[in-house]
Amino acid sequence: MSPRRIAVVGASAAGLAAAEALRRFGWTGTLTLVGDEPHPPYDRPPLSKQLLQGAWQPDKLHLRAAEQLDALGLDLRLGTRATGLDTATRTLTLDGGERLACDGVIVATGVAARTLPAAAGLDGVHTLRTLDDALALKERLSGTGHRLVVVGNGVLGCEAAAVARELGHEVTLVGREALPMARTVGTEIGELLAAEHRERGVRLRTAAVDGFEADGDGPARHVTAVRLADGTRLPADTVLVAIGSEPAVGWLHGDPALDTTDGLRCDAYCAAAPGVYAAGDVARWQHPVHGRDLRVEHRMNATEQGMAAARNLLAELEETLAGDEALAPAAGRERRPFTPVPYFWSDQYGLKLQAYGVLTGADRSEATVLDPETRKAVALYGRDGQATGVLAIGLPPRQVRGLRALIATPAPWEEAREGLRNALA
Repeated sequence: MSPRRIAVVGASAAGLAAAEALRRFGWTGTLTLVGDEPHPPYDRPPLSKQLLQGAWQPDKLHLRAAEQLDALGLDLRLGTRATGLDTATRTLTLDGGERLACDGVIVATGVAARTLPAAAGLDGVHTLRTLDDALALKERLSGTGHRLVVVGNGVLGCEAAAVARELGHEVTLVGREALPMARTVGTEIGELLAAEHRERGVRLRTAAVDGFEADGDGPARHVTAVRLADGTRLPADTVLVAIGSEPAVGWLHGDPALDTTDGLRCDAYCAAAPGVYAAGDVARWQHPVHGRDLRVEHRMNATEQGMAAARNLLAELEETLAGDEALAPAAGRERRPFTPVPYFWSDQYGLKLQAYGVLTGADRSEATVLDPETRKAVALYGRDGQATGVLAIGLPPRQVRGLRALIATPAPWEEAREGLRNALA
């Protein structure tokens, strides 16, 4: 018999959390961790903030020290891509052609940054998803006085624009939405963020990008301007394309047993197929409390879901591997639905945004600006008559955590609204 093996595909926060949980819950067999980047597991949120700003060096992003990774006894495959998965035999194929027979697989491949076709081959046009992306953009923004155009006014675009302004650069933030982050936070909070960016000197434009202008020939062509659909020309030394991401599921398309529409679809236990689970940004799972599929691209969810997927996979394998030395006895290994209260945060200038629950897809929102000068505010979000999410700007951490209880389970709108008033009184 081949050695018992579980493979975790994706060596970032979700994948590392899954690997650690597999060991903690009793997996003593081979544990393969596959990562397409050459770097050991690192944290992504600081890429657009502390690293880009120069406050942190790359080694501070490492999620674990080398000796901590060594203690896990990993079969670590960095700089390696998974190219296919046969769910019927649980066989994982790697880019060198190697095929790994697995007892279980956890998919944690995350997302890839979207770009614009017109940007292909242009020097000075960047995306920001990986450590190498961040270091390249940081190098471009060394010194002062650059003209940066950020295409995309979602969370990433807003954070990068804020950092660039603090570094002394001229910044134009371009988005299809009329207000920063409006698709996530709604109009009222979007207006507050727009005011903050304008006050800090960021120029805001609402338009689609029609193309780029460049000088030079062949591979040496460097971006000089961004053309908008309304005919405006924005001079630029550097461009950041921050127009969202796509789940990294292309390598799974060959298996008909998997649904890869908007991520890897899973049940409430994070299972996509027998012995195959998913975690993190790539996972679209049935949230039992909200009664619909969710795919959450937030850091805290990655860790929590990685642990949940590991526990549930081992609970499934326990039925077939009982007594096998690769699976040591362990308490608390039963399958449980994954029912988190999603949480995300964003730092822009001196503002700290924190949100619990589900904001996207809301058909109703209500914001209260508590202090216009400091942009202190709270907002409630709902869908189908139920409150599903809450956001706070500038509130103390303890008070923000207290808001979590309002939407831990969807509550009637008026009930949650009254609870929010009482919490702020």
